[in-house]
Amino acid sequence: MSDEENEFDDEVVLENATHCEACNEMTGHELLREKPVGEGRDLLIKCNECNLVSTLEIRPPKLIRIPFILTEGPDSQKITIDVDGDEEFRLGDVFEEDDKLWTVNQILVSGERKAKRSMAGEVMRISALRTDMVRVKMTLTRGEQSDSEAILVEYGKTFTAGHLMDHKGETWRIRAIHTGEGRTMRGTVEVQDIKRMYLHEPPQLEHFEPKTPRERRQAWKEGRLGYNPNPEVPKEVTKKRVTPSNKRKQKRPRN
Repeated sequence: MSDEENEFDDEVVLENATHCEACNEMTGHELLREKPVGEGRDLLIKCNECNLVSTLEIRPPKLIRIPFILTEGPDSQKITIDVDGDEEFRLGDVFEEDDKLWTVNQILVSGERKAKRSMAGEVMRISALRTDMVRVKMTLTRGEQSDSEAILVEYGKTFTAGHLMDHKGETWRIRAIHTGEGRTMRGTVEVQDIKRMYLHEPPQLEHFEPKTPRERRQAWKEGRLGYNPNPEVPKEVTKKRVTPSNKRKQKRPRN
C-alpha cells in the first residue's frame, strides 16, 4: 500500500463538524433539533467528545451594495451590485455581469486608498474591465496617409505580424505589432498583450497563377496568394529522365 493510500485511510470524517467551546477545537456533533429562523436556522447540537449541548445559529451573510465602474472599450458605466458581506475581492478576479466577463483592475477602500485585496464591507468602489472582449488600437497606413482606429476582439484571439487581415471590407497587411515591450515584425501575439497594431495596405498586384510547386510555395510566403493559415503542401513534380535517341552506344573492347 502506498503512502498516499495510508494517508487517506488515516483521515477522519466528522459529522456536523464545528468548533466546540469546551474542547476548544473542531469536533463532530450530533444534531438534536433544527428550527427555521427567518432565512436562516438554529441547530441544537451535542458534541461527540464532551457531550456539551449548544445552539448553532446559521444566518445568510448580510448583503452589501458596492458601486462598480465597468469599462468596455472607450465606454464606462456605473452600476451597483449586491454581494455577500463576507466576500473578498482581489485584483485580477473575474466575475460575470450582464452575460459578460469582467476583470477587477482597481479596488478603492476608505480614504480613496487603493488596495490589492479587501473584504466587501471595506470596499468603497471597484473598477473592472471587460475580459471576454479586448479593444485593440490600430494605425492604418495607406500611402502617406495614416489613420487611427480600434476594434473589439474576443479575448485570446491571436494576430501574426506579416499576415493579411480583413478590416471593413478591405485587406491589410499587419506590418508590426507593439506589445509594450517592443515591436515584433513576425511574431504571433494574443490580443490582451497588444498595445497597438500597424497595418499597411498591401500592393495591388495582378492575378498571379504559379506554374510550379516552387513558385506556389514562394507565392504563399510572399503573400501574393493572400493569407493561408493552413497551406496545402503541393505535390512535387516527378522529373522524368529522358534518354536521347541518338545516344552513341559504347563500343566493346576487342579481344
